[in-house]
Amino acid sequence: MSVRLKFSIELNYTVSDAGSDFIFSIHAAQTPHQFVVCEALDISQPLAHTLYTDPVSHNRLLRLRANAGALRVHYAATVDLNHASAQPDQISEAAVANWPGAVLPYIYPSRYCQSDRLMRFAIHEFGHLWQGYSRAQAICDWVTNRVTFRSNSSNGNTTAVDTLVEKAGVCRDFAHLMIALCRAVNIPARFATGIDFGAAPELGPTDFHAYVEVYLADRWYIFDPSGVAIPMGFLRLATGRDAADAAFATIFGAVLGSAPVITIDAIANAQGLLVVPTRVPYALSTDG
Repeated sequence: MSVRLKFSIELNYTVSDAGSDFIFSIHAAQTPHQFVVCEALDISQPLAHTLYTDPVSHNRLLRLRANAGALRVHYAATVDLNHASAQPDQISEAAVANWPGAVLPYIYPSRYCQSDRLMRFAIHEFGHLWQGYSRAQAICDWVTNRVTFRSNSSNGNTTAVDTLVEKAGVCRDFAHLMIALCRAVNIPARFATGIDFGAAPELGPTDFHAYVEVYLADRWYIFDPSGVAIPMGFLRLATGRDAADAAFATIFGAVLGSAPVITIDAIANAQGLLVVPTRVPYALSTDG
């Protein structure tokens, strides 16, 4: 039964006199199991803009050049999530020889996920486990149990190794550490950004959320090492090797910005049923 989510993202900036270029990743991804029912984009300045969809990642990138002054970008959409699901004990790891070419970038070390530096540690901790979904879940649980969620405890330079040492971070740090540990034992893993319905209220206003997708058997499965959200309620915006590939805004020029304003609600689906995301005991995927 599909989950239908209605959400909006508002971004506000003050652009310097020279103007600035922006690349936004705020459009909902179109995937085999995530369908955009309707969407609308409003830009306060009368600007030409382009929207590019990457054919592999399904990331949708909005590009524009803003003039000096105030800039408001507002995106709203209604999205259906028709999750692919499977029993965890029936999901094995894919043999290296069977990895599709598009999966290969997600097995190598990257800027924030130094899997090569964690290989000996990861093999010691997880190398003896059955090579399937349960091993990825064990890595996820290990990160959740050993890292404390702490706002403002990291910055744009914090890597997976830093998080392993400091044992504290925000959702992107949890994701980077899980990804690095997975890759260190030859499990392809990638960074995902989105909006989560059902996050813990004590975390404050709705915000962007970082989580992990792991390639097992023949598809990408969702994991949330932060442990603060409900995977069934993840609405995907972008994926990449790590946070460097999936920023919600990349800015070229002098700009002042404020915190994003985000809303998300579950609404009745096409059959008139309200399906509210909950925690489930089976594996979930919104990818092919």
